[in-house]
Amino acid sequence: METRRNFIKKGSLIGLAGMVQPMDAFSALNGQPETTAQYTNSRWADGSRLVVSVSMQFEAGGQPENAESPFPQNLDKGFRDLPTNTWYDYGYKEGIPRMLDNWDKLGIKVTSHMVGTAVLKNPQLAKEIVQRGHEAAAHGMSWSSQYNMPYEEEKKFILDGVNAVKKVTGFTPVGYNANWLRRGENTLNILQELGFLYHIDDLSRDEPFIIQVKNKDFAVVPYTLRNNDIVLVEGKNFSADQFLNQVKMEFDQLYAESEFRRRQLSVSFHDRIGGTPQMVQAAKELFTYMQKHKGVAFKRKDDIAKMALADKTTLRE
Repeated sequence: METRRNFIKKGSLIGLAGMVQPMDAFSALNGQPETTAQYTNSRWADGSRLVVSVSMQFEAGGQPENAESPFPQNLDKGFRDLPTNTWYDYGYKEGIPRMLDNWDKLGIKVTSHMVGTAVLKNPQLAKEIVQRGHEAAAHGMSWSSQYNMPYEEEKKFILDGVNAVKKVTGFTPVGYNANWLRRGENTLNILQELGFLYHIDDLSRDEPFIIQVKNKDFAVVPYTLRNNDIVLVEGKNFSADQFLNQVKMEFDQLYAESEFRRRQLSVSFHDRIGGTPQMVQAAKELFTYMQKHKGVAFKRKDDIAKMALADKTTLRE
């Protein structure tokens, strides 16, 4: 079976024979424009072969009343969903502390997307996350949709969340994640205006890339729903070992591709889900397996964004 890489090589030979640029030859054959960097720069700027980016959502305590949960949503109007509240409480009482210890044992640093109201409710825990070397990224002031907000309202919503994180942790967020990735038409302009470096609300690639926002470079560090505990474990009732196996298969494929292309693996954990004993054990086994592979580096998303922005070979759109 002919691989795409061999097909590209054939395109290169065609280009040499006809005094045409190799990538132009391939583009003509494929019917789609391609960038040379996509095929000639497999290694990251620091020499890494594959970068693994881990997210740890800090949302517990910031959820609205009667928020979504594993319980049937059939409460009579006017009554509080008390069991659901305890399910969220687990995230900051047990989940994040357990994950923090696990990250230390594994020697990796993660990015924590923090809801402003959750940070204000549990300031010591938010502060501890940063003190232990992890990135504090913005996740809005509250657990609310923002895609339908007017410009100034959305700007205040984002800025209030940033200020909450900065006040409590001393860390100024440079990365952003909208609720369920649903940013609005104005979101990127607002983020650029407020001094952010990157956002993650994009599923289109398995490597970071650069876009133009307000005529300036802005980094995209892509997210991955298929490696997300809230989608798999809560949403599809995957077991911890099924989650481990699925992400392991993702890693194996991306690691193979990383011989020829710059690749990033994104894995996401939520405080109340990823911090359960079985999921922490799954993460330990999963990341220990990855660390045995040569050239694998675990990086915070702000470090990925900075490296991408400084590297002239980073993909651009």
